[in-house]
Amino acid sequence: MRPDQAPTLLLVHGAWHGAWCWEEKFAPRLRELGHTVATMDLPGHGGSGGARIPWFSVRQYVDAVQAEMARLGGPCVVVGHSMGGFVVQKLMERRPANLAGAGLVAAAPPFGVNGVVRHLLVQRPWDLLRASLTANLYHLVREPEMARALFYSHTMTDEEAADYWARLQNESFRAFLDMLVLDLPKPRKVAAGLPRWVVGGGQDQIFPPQVVQRTAAAYRCKARIYPDMAHNLMLDHGWARVAEDLSRWVSTTPMEPHLPARETA
Repeated sequence: MRPDQAPTLLLVHGAWHGAWCWEEKFAPRLRELGHTVATMDLPGHGGSGGARIPWFSVRQYVDAVQAEMARLGGPCVVVGHSMGGFVVQKLMERRPANLAGAGLVAAAPPFGVNGVVRHLLVQRPWDLLRASLTANLYHLVREPEMARALFYSHTMTDEEAADYWARLQNESFRAFLDMLVLDLPKPRKVAAGLPRWVVGGGQDQIFPPQVVQRTAAAYRCKARIYPDMAHNLMLDHGWARVAEDLSRWVSTTPMEPHLPARETA
């Protein structure tokens, strides 16, 4: 790819988060490394959710990302974290014309989030029941220590974890159902030549290493695991290594968006 066609990196956040989680540290570092970087709030996030937030679908999230790609123009490498990684997988199926590469960061797997449900049934059954009965997933992160246990390694300070917790919000219950069973990705629909980058954290309690490795296998690539990091790889201590590895991958991988856009059912 010619230097003037270097792709824009579009970073997509996960559940309960917003563009802020990338802009805190990760996106500025990528810009320092010479990349053009865009972040976005998915529908209902960044203070615009209101009462509608429980009912946004994964498809609506994918529509929003594809619209942002069209607005940006030119080749894009789209990188998604957690639920955002699930959204990116659904985007990969659509083969938008300017998709040059895809990154999955501690991504929800293509075979669904049933493992998360089992974990919560064992560790926090009443919180899961309350969240399900009220269609309010904020119950799962409503206290700082809950979010800390889900997202961060032991190296994260209490002060940092509390600061990030204060920015969390409710998440779509419909999107959760989509990730559980209603709208699972179909890796076989993804173009074989599309560059992909899959990483995860060795201390991740949501999508542990074996899940990340199964995700990578589904997309015919290898995963990199950061042994001392947890779920929020863009904020947990060690985030700079992840940013620099992404930069290196983008800079050294041939990326030529040439696939035609395809209608989806």
